[in-house]
Amino acid sequence: MEYVYAALILNETGEEISEDNVTAVLDAAGVDVEESRVKALVAALEDVDIEEAIETAAAVPAAGGAGGAAADAGGDEAADEADDEADDGGDEAEEAADDDEDEEADGEGLGNLFG
Repeated sequence: MEYVYAALILNETGEEISEDNVTAVLDAAGVDVEESRVKALVAALEDVDIEEAIETAAAVPAAGGAGGAAADAGGDEAADEADDEADDGGDEAEEAADDDEDEEADGEGLGNLFG
């Protein structure tokens, strides 16, 4: 995550997101920098409009009720629509939760990797 945060800091300050700049931010934060990760990040962000990605991510309600919090806070119509759409997908979420429980019962899943 530190690498992404470094890119966001550079974007916010209007600096170019380059290998040297990302490395400088990470060094300043005391992060042990891996060159390959810096190169991969810079390459991945080459054609990305970060401002647009942030706006898009902020417009999508998080699963689990962020739309409800927005509706309570502002009462705006878009939040109400997001709540309606979230309500429509409830059955799928329950099925996914049931599948996760089945995997855990079978001894599979990420929980078993960590003891």
